Order: sequence, then C-alpha cells, then structure tokens
Amino acid sequence: MLYLLGAVAVDTAPFSIDSMDRQSGASIAAKPIIGGRQRKENTGEGEDDITISGTILPSRIGGLSELETLHGMRRSGARFPLMRGDGYRYGWYVINKITERHEHLMRDGVGFTVQHSITMEQADQISGDGQQVISGLLSLFNALGL
Repeated sequence: MLYLLGAVAVDTAPFSIDSMDRQSGASIAAKPIIGGRQRKENTGEGEDDITISGTILPSRIGGLSELETLHGMRRSGARFPLMRGDGYRYGWYVINKITERHEHLMRDGVGFTVQHSITMEQADQISGDGQQVISGLLSLFNALGL
C-alpha cells in the first residue's frame, strides 16, 4: 500500500499514484514598529496541503471505481485520516480538488490512460468523523458486491 485515504487504499494496482507533493507553511504576523523594522511573530501552524498524482489504466486494470469514490468524498466534504504506506499518519484531511485527464479515448468514452491529481488540505477532526470512514468502507463493499 502506498497511501490510505480514509477507506480508499492507493496501491500499485488498480488505483496507483507516482508522485506526491506536500506544501506546508507557518502563520507569521507582522507587527509594525515606529522607526524600525516590522517584527515577525509566529502565530501557529499554517496550511498543510498534499497533492497525489498518477495514471490509471481503466480498461486493463481498473481504478475508475476508486476515483469515483474519491469524487464522492470530495462532494460530501468528508474528513478522513491520511496515512502513508509505512504507517506514518499525516492527520485528518479533506479533498478540495480532483483533476483527471482521459487520453486515447476508447469506444465507451473512457480514456485508455487516465491521469489524475488529488489535492487535499488538512482539516481538524470533528467528533463523529470516524463514522464517515466506516460508512465509506461499507459503501466500498456494496460497490464490490460483497
């Protein structure tokens, strides 16, 4: 497993990624001083955005169902725990943007290759968020017919 986005496992097949970008910052406030340079004060942690990107081959190995599940998480604004394959936990995130590019369209309108990019931003955990992960797992089992 490469990453775990709530109930969606990102692995080498069928839904894979080949790059990860992380942008983290700090929140700095400037305090004006008469006759001197502005003083800077750290006011806490800033944004922590993560973008994962990759290519799937829907007609060969699948991956569209996982992409649609992530679209559903984006539409509902679901918060989910994000974990790297080695067990490192990034915290709770929410998907704010998904881009996909279908290339070499097949007869059904789906690309032979689909490039995707998922942008997530860190979110605070709210009580009851774990229930969304459980309902996400159950919906995956229903989609698979299990």
